[in-house]
Amino acid sequence: MSAEDPNAGEDADAEEEEDIRYFVRIGQTDLDGTKSVERALTELNGIGHRAARIIAQKADVDRRAVFGKLDDDVIERVVERVENFADDVPEWMANHQKDYFTGETTHETGNDLQLTRRQDINRMKMIDSYRGVRHKRGQKVRGQRTKSTGRTEGTIGVNVEAIKEEQAEEAAAEEGGEE
Repeated sequence: MSAEDPNAGEDADAEEEEDIRYFVRIGQTDLDGTKSVERALTELNGIGHRAARIIAQKADVDRRAVFGKLDDDVIERVVERVENFADDVPEWMANHQKDYFTGETTHETGNDLQLTRRQDINRMKMIDSYRGVRHKRGQKVRGQRTKSTGRTEGTIGVNVEAIKEEQAEEAAAEEGGEE
């Protein structure tokens, strides 16, 4: 900073903030451009921390760089890596393995993930598979305990207050009936 222009540093910061893209669109989702690449990618459904780190590494981008300050070609590389994520990782890491109709393994993101899951659950319900029946009944599907957890019907234990109220009402009725 020079003595003649005390606001020179502030102008440089303002110019840097003007160059930032506040929203970066991937698929049908707007990602926050003010966050780091890794953190912004985790806002996308189907992409977690580990997947975001792998995408940044494969796209040859610093995962701690601000997403909105990246050049358009770098952002395009990231978008391409997100779309082709299933090709870059082992099969067990993809979120939609062995599709029912095609047998392919894909990694769904955004609204496609929700749509695919809903279709899979509806198909299981229609064919009355074990998992489909559990989904229909609203019970646990993946073999968890059901004896003591997942209860949805009101209170389970003894409600002492209700019993005392009933006894008080009965006693009042008996006293009123004796007169």
